[in-house]
Amino acid sequence: MSKKRMTLVFVLVCLMALVVVGYVSGVKDQRLIMATTTSTDNSGLLDKLIPAFEKGTNIRVDIVAVGTGKALELGRNGDADVLLVHAKPAELEFIDNGYGVNRREVMYNDFIVLGPKSDPADIKGNSDALAVFKKIAAAKATFISRGDDSGTNKKELSIWKEAGIEPQGSWYQETGQGMGASLTIANEKQAYILADRGTYLAYKDKIELEIVSEGDPLFYNLYGIMAVNPEKHKGINYEGAMEFIEFIMSKEGQEIIRDFTVSGERLFNPLNL
Repeated sequence: MSKKRMTLVFVLVCLMALVVVGYVSGVKDQRLIMATTTSTDNSGLLDKLIPAFEKGTNIRVDIVAVGTGKALELGRNGDADVLLVHAKPAELEFIDNGYGVNRREVMYNDFIVLGPKSDPADIKGNSDALAVFKKIAAAKATFISRGDDSGTNKKELSIWKEAGIEPQGSWYQETGQGMGASLTIANEKQAYILADRGTYLAYKDKIELEIVSEGDPLFYNLYGIMAVNPEKHKGINYEGAMEFIEFIMSKEGQEIIRDFTVSGERLFNPLNL
């Protein structure tokens, strides 16, 4: 074989190798965008779930941690493939309007009211959510609200509404931030705040606030997952979204949720075991 012919063969082999590598890399770099809540992200659970999912697939999961309202907006705009959120009425509306499909209920924990040791509203040990919120308002004790249309914010506003109170005034302060940041602010101001138990346990050693109210059925905190409807937007990674949903609802995914603890305490309870 002539030197010129050998060179041509070598070039062709290299080109074929590049095509194969490019194809494989493309598969391995398949991207799944998951919009989820700051409470889920702050808890540390995703640091266990995502690597376990990625290990068995060629999918890379990119997390966008925002409030539930913003996560749903990302889904409506086609800027996310799968949503893991916690505001059932808003989720069902999202489904009914055709933006989401295949919603599954994944896990639950609960909301709790945290407050300073001084407990100026005298609510510690009171498990009646409506009574607790009424006493906080009556005492005009500083209350930190996320004010970000998150699942936690939606729950908080629904409790105020059921209690017949429109919170306003200098005692009621909105952060417009996620759960972790809002907990830090509430701690600095020695204020009351509604938080999900998962984030509280993850931040427990960083703050001085204590649990002052828990146990009311109104505090139930349900997490749902759903795929964004591919018929609404081109480019939605529907197959990847369904693969992730199947994983999180599988025995392996649910056991990861069940076994995830902080300081010996479980943060979330799986619903499919």
